[in-house]
Amino acid sequence: RIYKLPYRVRIYINNQVLIPASLVRTLNIANLRYATITFAHNGATITIEGIKLLRTRHTDSRQFTIPREVREAYGIEPRDEIEIIDIKPHNP
Repeated sequence: RIYKLPYRVRIYINNQVLIPASLVRTLNIANLRYATITFAHNGATITIEGIKLLRTRHTDSRQFTIPREVREAYGIEPRDEIEIIDIKPHNP
């Protein structure tokens, strides 16, 4: 169980990243649709604004997809490990 940031997670083969239900509840982001997410990969700190948080039907966990432009710019591949540093509501 993960209750605080930062935390390390492996990128799925479909380029999605899981935010566990325990962390979603702790951060009180269960009703959030879009977020600004900051993470670290190979020493680079990357912030992505306006990421859609994908829901599952029966749990509070969320997933998000790392955009192709970001993956290509930073050499992020499926099965790489990233460290989620911050998750905030996105305010357009």
